[in-house]
Amino acid sequence: MIKYTPSNQLTLEEFKHPFHQQMKKDNRWVILADLVPWDQLAEIYARNLNPKAGRLSVDIRMVIGALIVKHKLKLSDRDTVAMISENMYIQYFCGLRSFQMELPFDASLFVDIRKRMGSKNFDEFNEIVIRHSEKLKPKRKRIIKEDGEDQNKWGKAGRRGIPTSRTEDQKKDILNQGKLKLDASIADQYITSPNDLKLVNRAREETERLVDELYEKGNFEEKPRTYRRNARKEYLSVAKKRNRSNKEIRVNIGKQLRYLRRNISTIEKMLDKVEQEHDGRFPLKKRDQQIFWVVQHVFDQQMYMYRNKVHSCSDRIVNIYQPHVRPMVRGKDRANVEFGSKINISEVEGFVRCDHIGWDNYDEGADLKLQVERFRQTYGCYPELLLGDRKYLTRENRRYLKGKGIRIVGKPLGRPPQQELSGYRKYKTRKEQNMRNHVEGKFGQGKNGYDMNRIRAKRQDTSESWISAILFVMNLTKLMKVAIRYSYFLALSIWRLIRRIILITRTECTMTGLSTNIASV
Repeated sequence: MIKYTPSNQLTLEEFKHPFHQQMKKDNRWVILADLVPWDQLAEIYARNLNPKAGRLSVDIRMVIGALIVKHKLKLSDRDTVAMISENMYIQYFCGLRSFQMELPFDASLFVDIRKRMGSKNFDEFNEIVIRHSEKLKPKRKRIIKEDGEDQNKWGKAGRRGIPTSRTEDQKKDILNQGKLKLDASIADQYITSPNDLKLVNRAREETERLVDELYEKGNFEEKPRTYRRNARKEYLSVAKKRNRSNKEIRVNIGKQLRYLRRNISTIEKMLDKVEQEHDGRFPLKKRDQQIFWVVQHVFDQQMYMYRNKVHSCSDRIVNIYQPHVRPMVRGKDRANVEFGSKINISEVEGFVRCDHIGWDNYDEGADLKLQVERFRQTYGCYPELLLGDRKYLTRENRRYLKGKGIRIVGKPLGRPPQQELSGYRKYKTRKEQNMRNHVEGKFGQGKNGYDMNRIRAKRQDTSESWISAILFVMNLTKLMKVAIRYSYFLALSIWRLIRRIILITRTECTMTGLSTNIASV
């Protein structure tokens, strides 16, 4: 059987819509709108605005809601504002009081929002979400003040969900609670696959464009030669080959570097002349000036590697338009070298926080003390167990964790013990080691589900905001799961309580009827 509706039988006027009906309360955007702590998030976002100057800002709830919609649905900036204008559930989520067909704001505003937010504000968002999730867990609730200070501490009764007040002398006896999982990964930038020949060719093309712009601004008798046709032909003769030898690549890189050196020298002479004609004003735009500065650094690095016959240098630039991106050797099976920012995150019960975002291949083990102290600041106690790879378990970190009473699962230092562990100890150690897969799964969720391995922002600060926004949306997704789970448990417990009351009532009625019959006899 085939079902098909012809195009001439479907018109917009005859299309029936459900706007006259009541919206569903079990919609995911309605549920999430009730869970997000909008007031606290808006207070953090409002710090970046000047209440006494400038025009009226876009509604803060609309801004935060648009960021959530963008990363949750993996949309571009233009598609996000279009989605908001088309979906009534999303409009309710973003704080609109009635359905409107106009765009809520221009898509270019997302760039300013990312510049304004930064990774620090998103980290405060994550802390608020984590604190809000703790309030949804009545059996394991941790009493924490709104300003971040501890109000009640965990004691022995805290294991059963009963927080106990403690004096200053008793705070030393607080038991460690929870499991802290640490790991680091690369958030890849969405750039072309870099190689030396392609990079030098792109630099040469940019210098040729700058020569054309300076020629139009200045009074030159004739246009300087760039030999762009010959350079392009020589580049394509090697780039289009399926199998090219290292010698061919090296020879072509040398040719492109000589073309590039000639163009840089020509631009410097043209700049001096045009600057004199424009009364000392620099003739290039800010973006072109930055590109010319980057091109000179690329030329110096590539010429150094060409002359010394090496393939690496310090602070190597792999993209002209994003010079902050560095190659990071990770030793993975899929890609030995990755290009992007290195993020160090901590995971507790499914909620993640980004503790460090760096554009160099730093040592993530140096952030362990910071991550442990942030855990204590959030939850009111130190973790009972810390799970991380060997880079976190240095001698200094082991001494620090031992002093705090934090247990680790890893290979001990020194000689291996002569006696093997018992069967239960092996099982427990293996089970705790497998718990570290949770933080690995968070990286998989971010990269596969929210495109954290394809960061499309161009600037360094906006890229960090992009990454932090993805982690914030992941925490909101976890918050919604926690809320649904505990609401189900609460409904189940209420149902059991009602059932028990009914059974007790029936038993009492039966016993009362039996005693009445005996008295009558």
